[in-house]
This record gives sequence, C-alpha cells and structure tokens, in this order.
Amino acid sequence: MEGIVIVADKHVVRFHYKLKDDSGEELESSEKTNPVAYLHGYNNIVSGLEKALHGKTAGDAFTVTLQPEEAYGTYRNDAVQRIPVKYLRGAKKWQPGMFATIQTQDGLRQVRILKAGKFMASVDSNHPLAGKELTFDVEVIDVRAATADELQHGHAHGEGGHQHN
Repeated sequence: MEGIVIVADKHVVRFHYKLKDDSGEELESSEKTNPVAYLHGYNNIVSGLEKALHGKTAGDAFTVTLQPEEAYGTYRNDAVQRIPVKYLRGAKKWQPGMFATIQTQDGLRQVRILKAGKFMASVDSNHPLAGKELTFDVEVIDVRAATADELQHGHAHGEGGHQHN
C-alpha cells in the first residue's frame, strides 16, 4: 500500500463525473473537459459527494445517489420572491427561465426568472438542482497532498481547480 494516497482532509482530489437526475437523464458530465479538482474537507463540493469520496484512491470508480439534503438542499418556497426589475443584472429584457444576478447582503446571488413584468419580477433563488435526488458516476483520477497555498486559500489550484492571476 506504500505510495497510494487516499482521499482525506487536506488532499486535492481530481475526478471525472456524470450527474443524472432520478429518471436517469444525464444533466452534466466532465468527460469532455478537465477533471474537477477540489480540496477535500473544505466544503468545496456537495457534502454527500465529498463524504462518498472519502477513503477512495486514484482509479476508484463508483456510483452514489444523493438525497437533496446531501446535494443542493431541499426546495425552499420562501426562496421565491418578487423584486424590482432594476436590481436584476445580466440582460436588458427578461424572460421566464433566464438567470440573473442580484446583489444581496451576502454578496452576489444567481436567481432564475419565473415571471417578469415592466417593473417587478418573480425570481427563484433556489439552486436549479434543489429538491432533486441526484446520482453521480465518479472516477477518481488522482489524489495528492494539498500545497500550503491551497490550504491557506481553502481550495485546489491548477487544472480543474481555481486559477489565480
């Protein structure tokens, strides 16, 4: 077992994934792009997926199905609200289904337009995958100890991670 690095806190993990909804429809895949890189133990990915990756090694492949609470959260009805159109950023004319950015007391937040009028819009600030049971097909590409900079910044750097300029 010497030389094998397992997924644990303070390690950078790179993996490929396919994400499917509860009907089996593929929603996302990293197969045609770089693997995703994240710093384990720093809440950089959904909690259920991070928990499922713990203890894995490079080359491991697995499937995990997550309930909403372990993925993008339950759907919150109180996250649907009416706001003045003047606070929406990202387009000049709004249509249902479009995404906008708004400034909140917690910083920038993405919202989905449900209905847009001349002065007011109904928006949903739930994550688009909130309330959904999700299945991840995962292949661990590699695992390594995090650098001091990555630990200080709280995220992975380099290919598939965060890029600093």
